[in-house]
Amino acid sequence: MVTVVSARTDHGAAAQAGAVRGGGSGAAGGGAAGRAYRDLAALEAPCYVLRDGAGRVRTSGDPQDVARVVAAGGQVLAAVGPRPATALGDAAFRAAHGVRYAYMAGAMANGIASAPMVAALARAGFLASFGAAGVLPAKVDEALGAIVRDTAGAPFACNLIHSPSEAALEAATVDACLRHRVTTLEASAFVEPTAQLVRYRLAGLRRGQDGQILAAHRVIGKVSRSEVAERFLRPAPEALVRELVAAGAITAEQAELGRAIPLADDLTAEADSGGHTDRRPLVVLLPELLALAERLRREQGRRAAVRIGAAGGLGTPVAVAAAFALGAAYVVTGSINQATVEADQSPATKRLLAATGVADTTMAPSADMFELGVEVQVLRRGTLFPGRARQLHELYRAYDGVDALPADIRANLESKVFRRSLDDVWADCVDFFTRRDPDQITRAEGDPRRRMALIFRWYLGRSSGWSIAGDPGRAADYQVWCGPAMGAFNSWVADTYLAEPGNRRVVDVATHLMTGAAFHERAAALRAAGTRLPAAATTYLPTPHLPIT
Repeated sequence: MVTVVSARTDHGAAAQAGAVRGGGSGAAGGGAAGRAYRDLAALEAPCYVLRDGAGRVRTSGDPQDVARVVAAGGQVLAAVGPRPATALGDAAFRAAHGVRYAYMAGAMANGIASAPMVAALARAGFLASFGAAGVLPAKVDEALGAIVRDTAGAPFACNLIHSPSEAALEAATVDACLRHRVTTLEASAFVEPTAQLVRYRLAGLRRGQDGQILAAHRVIGKVSRSEVAERFLRPAPEALVRELVAAGAITAEQAELGRAIPLADDLTAEADSGGHTDRRPLVVLLPELLALAERLRREQGRRAAVRIGAAGGLGTPVAVAAAFALGAAYVVTGSINQATVEADQSPATKRLLAATGVADTTMAPSADMFELGVEVQVLRRGTLFPGRARQLHELYRAYDGVDALPADIRANLESKVFRRSLDDVWADCVDFFTRRDPDQITRAEGDPRRRMALIFRWYLGRSSGWSIAGDPGRAADYQVWCGPAMGAFNSWVADTYLAEPGNRRVVDVATHLMTGAAFHERAAALRAAGTRLPAAATTYLPTPHLPIT
């Protein structure tokens, strides 16, 4: 092991280097550590570790300097080539989606992943997904129209969340995507493919002049289990395909073409993330899905496997670099983006997020799959929502309807949780679902337990709205979807310009994560060659002046 120091190497111990602050190509710092940092951060140039004739070890990014050292009796101990951030990940992903970076900002429901956020990232060469889940169809249509206008043709995605109790919403989202010619759908929380997901995928199929199948509609599935992943890695279920042909939603030719390709072009391995999550370790999940994709590629006789990306816990350059090192074709961020300027999230909630630590999250019942007992990961620090949501689900399991609730429990709910009578809440539910999905009310009319579920879902649904609006009277009830990546991000940017939420531009965040990942990948390559650089030289920190990558 060779240690980079500023004086003659000592076989007993390495010299201590001073701390280096800053990031990108303009990082400040003195001595060998500062020079090593700058050489590593110059991603467009090679970085060499040299030992000169006097035994001193240092780095250099200048080939002429290297030649002089070697000519004077020195040697090259290790070297790493140029590694721009745009070279990370799978080139096929970048080409297929028309982006510069193998990076995606995943959807955050209720429009938190807003139209301005998606447009800003799209213009900068990143893929981003609009957070359509929980948004009324008219608002989804309006948002997609705004993104199309603001991106000048740059590609973007829209989220389709599995809504087993609200099929009309799935249909409306797909209709809007087809109307606005959205080329990529991010499918999340699916356990089984649905007719609407298959309709979107197959309606964009045609055969090119060379006989190849061309897919105008790409699907990026988001999964955390191999059995669910396999459903995306295989062609669409035959029963759904026949149903769509019979309904005239797709042609017989599109049905035939759909039998020859997988349902998804890309599959995101969702590890410990905010919102819907199984909280699986990425180092277990990603290799498992990579192996599954390759096995099915061989089985189906295809030339290339479905690309597998990584999500969950990616809040620092080191984490992003680790995901790529595991074999991820692309990376997906989520929690960290809702603390950015462009997120449709209130300043009050962004301040909560900016103060979040890695242990400040927990699981709570999900609004959209409340009856199934599905949970989402949310912020625990600064809100009472998780405990109150769990209480509602326990009551749902224990009683047959709101009229069966004991008087004291009902009074407590009305005074402390709902802050209004449950009868008034039900009236709100009737009004809401009459506009959104009338079948919900019809199905609840003769089913007291389903009526109770809709009433309890009112609180779960409204709680995220109170957070987005920054309602000061409801601060204790904010539901904020968040994973541990938020805390890791906060630790990384502490004492930098990104510590302040008002400075967290989503493109800055994405660029620094990818640039830092390329930086850390180069540092890891030098370590693997037997060179130990000072910690100050191998810690990428963001500065306002972004490097050219």
